[in-house]
Amino acid sequence: MEIQFLGGAGEVGRSAILVNDSLLLDYGMKTGTPSQYPVGDVDPEAVVVSHGHLDHAGAVPALLSGSDRPEIHWTPPTRDLARVLARDTLKLHGNTMQCPFTQEDLNRVGEVSVTHGYGETFEAAGHEVTFYDAGHIPGSAHVLVDDSEVVRTSGRSSGPSPRDGDTRLLYTGDFHTDSQRLVSGTTARPEADVVLCESTYSDVVHGDRDVVEQRFVESVRTTIWEGGTVVVPAFAIGRTQELMLVCAEHDIDCYVDGMGTRVTDLLRQYPEFVRDGDALQRAVSNAREVTGSDGQRRRIAEQNTVIITTAGMLSGGPAMTYVPEIADRPVNKIAFTGYQVEGTPGRALLDTGSAEIDGRRMPVSAQVESYDFSAHADREGLLDFLDDYRNAEILVNHGDRCSDFAAELRQKGYDATAPELGETWRRGVRDSWTC
Repeated sequence: MEIQFLGGAGEVGRSAILVNDSLLLDYGMKTGTPSQYPVGDVDPEAVVVSHGHLDHAGAVPALLSGSDRPEIHWTPPTRDLARVLARDTLKLHGNTMQCPFTQEDLNRVGEVSVTHGYGETFEAAGHEVTFYDAGHIPGSAHVLVDDSEVVRTSGRSSGPSPRDGDTRLLYTGDFHTDSQRLVSGTTARPEADVVLCESTYSDVVHGDRDVVEQRFVESVRTTIWEGGTVVVPAFAIGRTQELMLVCAEHDIDCYVDGMGTRVTDLLRQYPEFVRDGDALQRAVSNAREVTGSDGQRRRIAEQNTVIITTAGMLSGGPAMTYVPEIADRPVNKIAFTGYQVEGTPGRALLDTGSAEIDGRRMPVSAQVESYDFSAHADREGLLDFLDDYRNAEILVNHGDRCSDFAAELRQKGYDATAPELGETWRRGVRDSWTC
């Protein structure tokens, strides 16, 4: 087996892994100014997408901009979430260098889309592929790739012949070993010779989820009791729905605004991919969806209530209306529920007490808090997962400290390596790493 790292190696964002020069695993984008996309030219026979987040699925329509039409394999929620993200990208960056695809490319996605459930083995570019529940967001999957039955007719591969490898690769995608209210933690441990493992939180130990939730609930209730408003910036996919479930469970009224409302409607169509479909329906009934203008948002911001709104890092969305409305009162609160990337307004607000909001620097007198509702495995979860793969070769990706984590794994007796961007790995041929 030959694996080329086109993105996500030593970084979080633009995940893209090419297997045997024919099967592409994920094709994402890295947000920023400007946005970044996988390196090199790629012409896959088939594409497999692990889950519907921007850094894994955000650039998939660009693969259809030429004459080729590779099949795209994913779970039903991942397919729909990827389309939502693509439409939003076109809305924000269409007809600019920030967007590598067009509406026509997006329309073609439906022509080549093939969906699969968990545990269903299918063929893609001559490989046997199986999805396993990764416990990250609805529809997220570990991807098991078996090349022992590869039959390649394109003649494009410059690597070893297909039968030389007979390798079972487990691409973890993003995963969580602990349960959330929205999805249960992964318990899948399929047999594999090589594990390509994410490492986002390899140096972090999450707090007990029940304790984090209780702290959040108590803080929100205190602010409302004192006459304040709580704005909860949240990622549209996964986090918004998780917080809706938390509010419903603790009888806290809330508003929901932004792309998260569309995502929630989408996920309601797939109750088999969430932990408790009835609980999600109750959470929808508990929340009030905001569908009006900025004038309505300003009126809502004056209420003693909770507002769950995109964007999670204050980089756009309805949060640009809510935050200025509540910023000047110390009784109000901004409660972050996800990691704030360096250079984002959310991170600036946490670090300095002010941030550039909607084009202007704004001091914030409202209280600013942060809660760890991460949907990724932490250090303990990663080590617990990898404990079942002590005899496999471990390739570490999707993290800011991949090399450090690989070194720590080697100290624990693992055969672990951290590939670099653009490198090619071949099983059992350690001197064949190339850029």
